[in-house]
Amino acid sequence: MEPILSGPGPAGDADLIKDATSQTFMADVIEASRTTPVIVDFWAPWCGPCKQLGPALEKVVREAGGAVKLVKVNIDENQDIAQQLRVQSIPAVFAFDQGQPVDAFVGALPESQIREFVQRLGGPAGPSPIDEAVAQAKEALEAGDHATAGALFGRVLEHEPGNVSAVAGLARCHTAAGQFDKARELLGSLPEEVADNPDVAAARSALELQESTAGAAGDTAALRDRLAADENDHEARLELANALYAAGDAAAAIDELLDIVQRDRKWNDEAARLQLVKIFEALGHGHELTVAGRRRLSSLLFS
Repeated sequence: MEPILSGPGPAGDADLIKDATSQTFMADVIEASRTTPVIVDFWAPWCGPCKQLGPALEKVVREAGGAVKLVKVNIDENQDIAQQLRVQSIPAVFAFDQGQPVDAFVGALPESQIREFVQRLGGPAGPSPIDEAVAQAKEALEAGDHATAGALFGRVLEHEPGNVSAVAGLARCHTAAGQFDKARELLGSLPEEVADNPDVAAARSALELQESTAGAAGDTAALRDRLAADENDHEARLELANALYAAGDAAAAIDELLDIVQRDRKWNDEAARLQLVKIFEALGHGHELTVAGRRRLSSLLFS
């Protein structure tokens, strides 16, 4: 299914978000609000809080998918409008509906309160086109269709550069293709404060796993022969698990690692448990193998 990205992207911004002047205010705000509610952001280039509020307000308006419009007014260049609405401090935000001001706030609010303000005016917003595209890309990624996933994540980043989920997803696509340097570069471009984001953690774990198991896939017969001779050869079982994961059989890899934990959970500084944790992170917390594997691991650790 083809994602729709025109709403929040540059092509859709011309009508959704615009700058107004004293000459265009009547048409851009008063008249326009008779068909679609309009939010007016009074700002100035020297206003620090305005620089915080503006991008957040634009983001939430885009997410609303056309339910509301945003008009930005520079009070330094349009003082008469600010005086008419008795704007005494900025940022000041007014909501217009049917040609009349119906709501307002002053100061830089957190994004959650901005979203509440917008939803009071335009109604609850469904998933944005960006969110829908990211969801589709994640589905393709989980299905192993890395080409489709990579294309979708790339399109998201064209419309919203820095989208954390899309950056992490694209890094995973590069990892799956063996392009470890590109994956590492993408992940390195993300700010430290998103390090704990589940998508980022999954991408990092996937990269570490793929790098550590690169070249491990191949003939597992020798490893199985070693285990047939000594079922407690944990080193052979760990190598077998890595080979199975590298070959794309995560379920079998999890089974082998759980076998090591059951036999000797402390072996090699809990190497098997730590490898399991990486696989679970790489698969994602909601993946069926992760859910079942964590349940089995917990029963072994706490039995």
